[in-house]
Amino acid sequence: MKLLQKTLLALAAGSLMTVGAQAAINYGNGMTAQPYIGAKIGQYDLDKAKDEAFSYGIYGGVKFTPIFGVEAEYMTTNKEDFTKNMLDRRKYEADVYGLYGTAEYLFPGSNMYAKGRLGVANNRIKMQQRLYNGQVVRGKNKQSDTNIAGGVGLGYNFTPNAAVELAYDWYPKVKDIDYNGRDLKAEGLTLGANFKF
Repeated sequence: MKLLQKTLLALAAGSLMTVGAQAAINYGNGMTAQPYIGAKIGQYDLDKAKDEAFSYGIYGGVKFTPIFGVEAEYMTTNKEDFTKNMLDRRKYEADVYGLYGTAEYLFPGSNMYAKGRLGVANNRIKMQQRLYNGQVVRGKNKQSDTNIAGGVGLGYNFTPNAAVELAYDWYPKVKDIDYNGRDLKAEGLTLGANFKF
């Protein structure tokens, strides 16, 4: 990933932590919904890959009650080695689009909370291949799957409007990306910052 992209992502995440404003959507029946938006960085681990990829993305959602809400995300990765040897060198990158239901539990007397999410995501892998056996052969392969995905994590509210979250997520398996018929698991570990309106 280019230095400029990393810098912009860091600035965006930092600004979410420093901006302070309070807004909510009141439906007139005593229910209040609280929208939020955030950015996250982390690592994406594709089963059987030589290296884990650096992941980054955005997410946002609405809390309809202090416990339940919905959340959408888009995450992407840099290119990393799937295999790297004299006969076979492949690089992969991933994109994840997800829509989840969320549940949070605020620990009594604390600003810390536990968060779970469960929903549907599309996990898309792009593979670039170079084979070495007397000549270089270049090729690309794309695979994707849409299925159940989710995650669990811990968060901390620095203010009523700004929080950070550390999360473990799992994504749909992707078929045949390594050309031998195996399903490859994908999971990630992320650190996110969000701002509530």
